[in-house]
Amino acid sequence: LDQRAAEIARVTERLAAAGPLVKPLVMLDRIPGYSDECCLTFGNENFGAMVAAAGGVNLGSELLAGTFGTINLETIIVRDPDVVIVTGGNWEALAPNGAWVGLGPGADLGKAQAKLAALASRPAFRATKAVRTGRVHAIWHQFYTSPYQFVALQRIARWLHPGLFADLDPDDTLRRLHARFLPIAYRPGYWIDIER
Repeated sequence: LDQRAAEIARVTERLAAAGPLVKPLVMLDRIPGYSDECCLTFGNENFGAMVAAAGGVNLGSELLAGTFGTINLETIIVRDPDVVIVTGGNWEALAPNGAWVGLGPGADLGKAQAKLAALASRPAFRATKAVRTGRVHAIWHQFYTSPYQFVALQRIARWLHPGLFADLDPDDTLRRLHARFLPIAYRPGYWIDIER
């Protein structure tokens, strides 16, 4: 618990010390490609709470009363998010050959990149500021229920405020976590950025 609190503080204390910041508008695209439905997202909980703690404004928190729900594509186009974060995982058993971004330990990041690019070209997203500026990312969906949420918080903070968190290395945080607490070797594959 002490390490978890310390890793969270690396984000929250720096944000507090930085004073007023421009908070980017974030669209959390929840498990896109798992089905053809657009656009599932998170409200105030799970990844929505992480975006807020990382110094962003979650679009879903403004529009949804619950933990998650659907936003229509016209709303996304009009609101024009600064950042899009897709959640992905390995759903081959449930949605074979789906368009979902396959992430997790040892994921094939080449395939994940291709799927992220395809998802970014959907009508709701292709003209957004996030796509135009290359601020489209994907993160392992299962972080939302994991005791390792602090790693996702660090990754999101770096995406939202890259200058402020330039020295924060969430990959190193996850490696150290594996070395200290887990009986399995660390394998990368938990997040990607869209290729420009």
